[in-house]
Amino acid sequence: MQENGSIVAGYDGSPEAVAAVHWAAHQADLRGCPLHVVHCSIWPLLTRNLGPVPGVADSGLERSSEAILEEGVAEAGAAVPGLDVKGTLLHGLPASYLAQISEGQAMVAVGSRGLGGFLGLLVGSVSLELAATAGCPVAVIRSDIHPAGPVVVAVDGSGSPAALEDACAMASVSRAGLMVVHVRHMPAGYRQPDPSEAVVAEAAADKVLQSALARARALAPGVPVDGAVLADTSIPHAILMASAQARMLVVGTEGRGFFRETIGSTAHAVLHHARGPVLISRRGRAE
Repeated sequence: MQENGSIVAGYDGSPEAVAAVHWAAHQADLRGCPLHVVHCSIWPLLTRNLGPVPGVADSGLERSSEAILEEGVAEAGAAVPGLDVKGTLLHGLPASYLAQISEGQAMVAVGSRGLGGFLGLLVGSVSLELAATAGCPVAVIRSDIHPAGPVVVAVDGSGSPAALEDACAMASVSRAGLMVVHVRHMPAGYRQPDPSEAVVAEAAADKVLQSALARARALAPGVPVDGAVLADTSIPHAILMASAQARMLVVGTEGRGFFRETIGSTAHAVLHHARGPVLISRRGRAE
């Protein structure tokens, strides 16, 4: 995982955002890096009347946005007293700004329901867009958290080097075990594989897993590492079942360009259906 820069946390005042800021604060503390809390106000997109209301102290939409940011910074400070925290108020669509700010940072964290309220329902999930456009790993924090569980990372035929690196870093700083899984896709229903082809596929899948395990043990020598080859007609289903008790599920994405083409189908399905926190491994545009 990219350890330079800060951990960036999006905050909109929702319970999901509170959970994301708390999680991000603890991660920043574990990694010894600053936390940058960001609130994006959409009001300037909807009205020019940002206040204050004449004769009413501490009023107006702009002041409301400032108060939300102050609340987010306070939540981070309460979660980890003494943490180096700064806050920034921006005006515009959250995903676009967070993607820009994320470039070169260690990580960006958002709540599972995203930012932007009703507007988010019109333009799509902030977490989904960030997963395809951010310049660093994206943590989507959900309510179903298993603090005693392992970090689970899914690797594809390439070995998913970025995802494996991020998972090793997460397991190391969290003092957690690491479970590496590789899914061998099975044909559905009546399409039974030829026995000889199945043997070859099993050997290839085991080779991918063993290579990933060796790399994980080299990257995180103090971390207990285990692994499994799973077989399923649905790759996302197998990953979700294997990560049901995980403290974090880490998956990769190959994204380039407009987000509908840049997040893989597996990462897309995982983001929609995972009950626990998910880390989407991304790197800067120059990488």
